[in-house]
Amino acid sequence: MTDTSQGEPSTQRSLPPWWAVLLVALAIAGLAFAIGRFSTFGSAASVPGTDSAEAGFARDMQIHHAQAIEMSMTIYRKTQDENVRMLSHDIATAQSAQRGEFYDWLVKWGLPQGGGRLMAWMDAADTGHDHGGTAEDPASDEELMASMGMASTDELAQLDAATGTEADCLYLGLMIRHHEGALPMAEALLDLGSEPRALQVADGIIATQSAEIDLMQSLRAGLACEG
Repeated sequence: MTDTSQGEPSTQRSLPPWWAVLLVALAIAGLAFAIGRFSTFGSAASVPGTDSAEAGFARDMQIHHAQAIEMSMTIYRKTQDENVRMLSHDIATAQSAQRGEFYDWLVKWGLPQGGGRLMAWMDAADTGHDHGGTAEDPASDEELMASMGMASTDELAQLDAATGTEADCLYLGLMIRHHEGALPMAEALLDLGSEPRALQVADGIIATQSAEIDLMQSLRAGLACEG
């Protein structure tokens, strides 16, 4: 990190108003996580099966969160913008904890960590989103990941190579799209699921990531990002 205390003007800006909204959302989601993380699921008779929305959500969101963590740690290590640094740290920390919980759900339910086509569990959900082709013309894994808002291999390489404001803008743009891809998944779980803790987490994801999208749009405007 560059030392700006010796005669160089600081590049740190005051936090935008959306930080207050985000902090409230994160506090609520964190409290829900702390309460629910150590609670037990329903009775054995109501444990979700391997084809359930809860199991599909837990599997797909582990993949989705893994990329968010990767991108956030990439920008955290090199950004000089304190707002971007704070945001990337919060995203990496929160999603690492959630990813661990999703893994734990499947262990508790006695289900495999993988299985089935990405987003296949969403096909019956009333979210207004296409979940990946048709039975006659199924989508490829790359197309499915793109529909989840995930970055391509080339985009990840661009983020890794970029520096300065270019890197910050690229990260924010990719992460906005990434979050926008998570919202339909959480909405589908609310539409199809029944496990109380899983529904609680889906609600928290919608609240937190919606607030983070607004914040990231504000940060992009402050950085004068193009596109």
